[in-house]
Amino acid sequence: MPNYIEPIEKLIRQFTKLPGVGSKTAQRYALTVLSMSEEEAQAFANAVVEAKNNVHVCSVCGNYTDTDPCRICSTRDGSVICVVQEAKDVLAVERIGEYKGVYHVLGGVLNPLKGIGRDDLRLSELFARLTGDVKEVILATDTSAEGEATATYIARFVKQCGIKVTRLAQGISIGSELQYADEVTLSRAFLNRKEI
Repeated sequence: MPNYIEPIEKLIRQFTKLPGVGSKTAQRYALTVLSMSEEEAQAFANAVVEAKNNVHVCSVCGNYTDTDPCRICSTRDGSVICVVQEAKDVLAVERIGEYKGVYHVLGGVLNPLKGIGRDDLRLSELFARLTGDVKEVILATDTSAEGEATATYIARFVKQCGIKVTRLAQGISIGSELQYADEVTLSRAFLNRKEI
């Protein structure tokens, strides 16, 4: 990578902190920002600061929101809860436009090798939501070993509450992340989910 003056290098370093952004992409982003007009650059910076200041986690589901509870928790059918790993997975499911229930964002998956246990996830919040109104819990964690182990753990508890538990049907490739599934695959997986 060419040596740039310090302000450009600093901007490139900031962009490389984003997931999936390598040095060449960061360089391209930095140079794009520099080619913006003063107004465009200010609007970009303001959008980052405004999002950071105004977006927080919904106290009910754990999704990103600017209201509390979020719009989904406030307006949707609470009898079906779709459990996902991260907030980005809510966006993936919402893209298909077919799911009408609410969500629960775990904030990760069980992973003893990385020291992530039950207390590190939003499991107690999920279990507290399992009242008489809940008829089904859809487990939409990734198909990785950790995602499957987390789904199995949750399924055991939910079944003890007498609530139907389903898992997204296979079709989402093993080891892939939900956010990268195309709409057709994700839609088919939702339609063909099965009770576990």
